[in-house]
Amino acid sequence: MGTDDLRNRTAGTGRRVVRAACPHDCPDTCAMEITVENGRAVEVRGGDMPFTEGTLCTKVSKYLERVYAPDRVLHPLRRVGPKGPGARYERVSWDEALDTIAARFAEIAAEDPQQILPYSYAGTMGLVQYSSMDRRFFHRLGASLLERTICSSAGKAGIKLALGGSVGMDPERFDEARLILIWGSNPIVSNLHCWTRMQEAKRRGAKLVIIDPWRNLTAEKCHQHVRIMPGTDGALVLAIMHVIIGEGLHDREYVAAHTLGFDELCEHVQRFPPQWAAPICGLEVAEIVTLAREYATTEPAAIRLNYGMQRCAGGASAARAIALLPALVGAWRHPGGGVVLSTSDHYHFDHAALERPDLIRGRPRAINMSAIGDALLEAEPPVRAIYVYNSNPVAVAPESRKVVAGFARDDLFCVVHDVFLTDTADYADIVLPATTQLEHFDVHKSYGHLYVLANNPAIARQGEAKPNSEVFRLLAQRMGFDEACLQDSDEEICRQALAKQDMDWASLKETGWRRLHLPERFAPFAEGGFPTASGKCDFASDAAVAAGASRLPEYVPPREAASSNPELAKRFPLAFVSPPARNFLNTSFANLPFALASEKEPTLDIHADDAEARGVRDGDVVRIHNDRGAFRARARVGTKARRGVVVAPSVWWRKLSPDGENANAVTSQALTDLGGGATFYDCLVEVTRAESSPPS
Repeated sequence: MGTDDLRNRTAGTGRRVVRAACPHDCPDTCAMEITVENGRAVEVRGGDMPFTEGTLCTKVSKYLERVYAPDRVLHPLRRVGPKGPGARYERVSWDEALDTIAARFAEIAAEDPQQILPYSYAGTMGLVQYSSMDRRFFHRLGASLLERTICSSAGKAGIKLALGGSVGMDPERFDEARLILIWGSNPIVSNLHCWTRMQEAKRRGAKLVIIDPWRNLTAEKCHQHVRIMPGTDGALVLAIMHVIIGEGLHDREYVAAHTLGFDELCEHVQRFPPQWAAPICGLEVAEIVTLAREYATTEPAAIRLNYGMQRCAGGASAARAIALLPALVGAWRHPGGGVVLSTSDHYHFDHAALERPDLIRGRPRAINMSAIGDALLEAEPPVRAIYVYNSNPVAVAPESRKVVAGFARDDLFCVVHDVFLTDTADYADIVLPATTQLEHFDVHKSYGHLYVLANNPAIARQGEAKPNSEVFRLLAQRMGFDEACLQDSDEEICRQALAKQDMDWASLKETGWRRLHLPERFAPFAEGGFPTASGKCDFASDAAVAAGASRLPEYVPPREAASSNPELAKRFPLAFVSPPARNFLNTSFANLPFALASEKEPTLDIHADDAEARGVRDGDVVRIHNDRGAFRARARVGTKARRGVVVAPSVWWRKLSPDGENANAVTSQALTDLGGGATFYDCLVEVTRAESSPPS
């Protein structure tokens, strides 16, 4: 059968149903089915992949508003006039746009190709459009390497020291747990299908405990909310270990057989009793003791760890410590026990074949994307050209005053390849129209389940849009790069990605999804076998020492907190976090009418006591500020934020915000202890009343 026959699941009706995959930065990586009539997509619904079970989140269920948005970029554009908000563009041909880019790249590369920087992240998570032809092109060019750290690198670094990689329990088994710790996560918003399994566990009698500074939507539905201060998770874990070991609640048999360094850990954690951790974390001693005892004595116990808790100075160390808990109590014995931050290393895609690091010539420098503001303003040699795709750094990168100043440089040649004229596109010399997920091939793994998914194009490309992969093939041709891999088709790349997965692309794109070759009831470390050098869960780690960390888990305090930086806290006494708004996904969807209508305006949750001390009433416009910058939001006074913490659901496009700023006006470019990650939630601010209408 041909591909069209395979796609046609309503024969005789003139309709086709096409199997696809959600491309966005979410652990669920949902299967989708796209109904097409007369060449136009008319419905997006969930596919029949077991983990996502036919449902989509509220954002992606409205995906057609993104595909057919009236303000979508459909043709190549060249800026005329100055950079910045309100920038004007004229339409040009693809040939003219590509010739311009190739000529500028060739000119700069002749002097030093490291002066060219790619900037991308997870605007699409497919292996073709996220990490294949783009990497090949920039590797061959000799451009600076980009350290893609803005979301998850600290947590991954910490988990690797404990478990050997980004591995963990099967999220499909959360419904078997009797106790679930939801740590630094809001799964109703960002992990919906894991939440449905947690709800099923709750119906069966499981206790749900959330550890988070903010009473988010998930916290409202849990049995217990541990309202920790931001960045102090590592202190809490050490105190939990102190109680478990001190009271003899650990699993002696599992510890003896499958862990390394327990005797050292026993001595180490004696220094960290709950009485030490409680004032640091903003918790009661009894709360810590009870949590430790319940975790150690409930079988099976599961931890859903997410990336919110690792966006602080000690993020990697905290993730490492949390990942050690299941081995301490033997939770890995059960499919419904253990911990999961990411399932990504359960996959075995051939990333070397996809990205071709062998094409790299010389030793180009690496630039950390989380410090792009400093890089654009201070790097030597300077960054003279930047190519932005799958990202919107002017809105999402920290310390936006510096980011904006860097992109505003007249001598910076900037290309943006996107679906919309984002905040970053306002600073571009050339804007290229990108395809949406309904218009190209891709293959997807997940960081929140154990299935591989195929994405088939459902409709013709809109306007003159092109996928990332095709643009880099065309640029390679123009620059005279003759390596054969630089002309591989998208479907050839899909086949290359699957080679080590023992899956066939032709059958995968027909069925839409396939589970990894793992047992249905999967307990990855019931018999040990961790992917560490020792083969055990490493309480004491030589790899940690080699990485510049401590041999045993440590608490690395926030840089900006009253407990660790009292002088700064005198001026800026409120801890600040900016978790995802329900209807946004970073800045994806944040320009669409349905999302803006739901979110209405930037808001700040502030505790009633903190508001009263500042003369702030519910509904006031407030100014959130520190030495890095300021932005405004509407105050929501109550108890959703704990005392001493303010919360701004994010990320708003700057140009769609009332004052042209967003939460990243106040966040820091400082990096995490390991992994070079961003520290968005390691931030102190002050809040004051502002005029009801911000000045223009």
